[in-house]
Amino acid sequence: MQHLKDFNKENALLNKKLEQKEKENAVLLSLSNSIASIRNKLDLFEVIDQKLKKLFDFDDFVICLINDDQETHSAFIYNQKEDFLKTAGIPPQSSKKYTLDDGMCRAMIAAEQPVVFNVEEVLTWNDAPAWLAFWHNKGIREMIGLKMIDAKGCIGFFYLYSKNINSISNIYFDLLYGISLQISIAISNIIANERIERQLNEINEYKQKLEDEKSYLQEEIQHKYNYDEIIGQSQSLKGVFNLIDHVAPSDSTVLISGETGTGKELIARAIHESSPRRDQLMVKINCAALPLSLAESELFGHEKGSFTGATERRIGKFELAHKGTLFLDEIGELPLELQVKLLRALQEKEIERIGGKGVIKINVRIVAATNRNLLKEVEKGNFRADLYYRLNVFPVSLPPLRDRLEDVPYLTTHFIERIARKTGRQVNAISKSALNKLLIYPWPGNIRELEHLIERSILLSSGPVLKEIHLPKIDRKETTGKGEEQKIKTIHENERDHILSILKRCNGKISGMGGAAEILNIPATTLNSKIKKFKITREHILNK
Repeated sequence: MQHLKDFNKENALLNKKLEQKEKENAVLLSLSNSIASIRNKLDLFEVIDQKLKKLFDFDDFVICLINDDQETHSAFIYNQKEDFLKTAGIPPQSSKKYTLDDGMCRAMIAAEQPVVFNVEEVLTWNDAPAWLAFWHNKGIREMIGLKMIDAKGCIGFFYLYSKNINSISNIYFDLLYGISLQISIAISNIIANERIERQLNEINEYKQKLEDEKSYLQEEIQHKYNYDEIIGQSQSLKGVFNLIDHVAPSDSTVLISGETGTGKELIARAIHESSPRRDQLMVKINCAALPLSLAESELFGHEKGSFTGATERRIGKFELAHKGTLFLDEIGELPLELQVKLLRALQEKEIERIGGKGVIKINVRIVAATNRNLLKEVEKGNFRADLYYRLNVFPVSLPPLRDRLEDVPYLTTHFIERIARKTGRQVNAISKSALNKLLIYPWPGNIRELEHLIERSILLSSGPVLKEIHLPKIDRKETTGKGEEQKIKTIHENERDHILSILKRCNGKISGMGGAAEILNIPATTLNSKIKKFKITREHILNK
């Protein structure tokens, strides 16, 4: 009879164990089904927080992963609600690294089964983790630690936090161990998925950059730029060439100044083409043409949805010029509020897209250009002094065309050849009288004005030689500073003034191409005689 009772008791115990095992298997199956489709951290947090809490008595949990350095670990999945993180102590943060060299981590790595920690007891250890006080301040009394493993070994820890002691019976430890294996698989899937997403984003960003570069190059290909485009033999231009040769091989910032139409962009491109960055893009941005509402996006880019109309991600000119040169044309026109952001980008060598979540490191060489006197603009409060000194590392000043008239014949020949080829006109030369007109014109629009004037004259010409140059009319009425007409001059006085003005325009050059004698259409010996007759000295010529 006693034997039968013992048998029934043993049978009931076995049935109970069997029921427990079936329950565990059902839990594992349910979790497996939920975990199988998980591809991100938020979904895994929800599954653990909602389903696992119904089965076990715990208040919070954290999943930590061992970092690549194999010396530290970081929080991977945790409660990120603001009110949760306000408790005193060191809260879990994915951006922080915590050492593996503490008593809890060593116990976890060595264990084969879940480990139960009494929080108050652990806090008395000499090697207690620094972050444990945060949980103690939240009222946590017990922690159950589960080691997560994959084929390579331990990858991290799954901690359950409870405000009660003996919150989970050890009869459930096998179940918890099985759950930790399932979560380890989910974590591996999430990490792989995040890696794939990062790679896809990198591919898309690279694709976008290639498309932007293609678009930019299609615009730029319409213009032919090379060192040969800088035409002239004057001493002032040779001085500019010398500066280019010195600064081009470096990464120093260059500030090109000069009047409108003096060829600042050609100089910028010559610097780029002579630099180690020549195989990368030189990206131009015209600061004067930037609408204030879109200027920041144009410079730094934006994320999709960052503002109304931002239907897709777009990289800015800084990113497009990465490893190349960024040419900031008309920098003096940049609004003050953008000058601050440009200064930061130059100082920190990093930018942030509008709507972006992080900074982007950049490697660009800056060449800026202006037709303004930036130092005066600084004094007026229109340009930031710190930005000016950041840009004015290596200044290059371009002379106006009126100060290099000896280059006019070379420029004229160049433009005739190029424009005749472009327009299909059979024009190949310019008459001496027409060239002389060009040599006495003051050129307020500089080289650009000369180019447009030659084009207009070619279109109006009917033969192979340009005989007529359609110069704009200039009011040459001489008045004093008060607006009063000057006294009537004699013929000799007018002749002397005319010769002196031509000599000044030619920088004292008398004979040869572009010399004063050629412009005046008289022999050089005759001109020398007149210079002596009118007592014109070198000081008179240099005193402009």
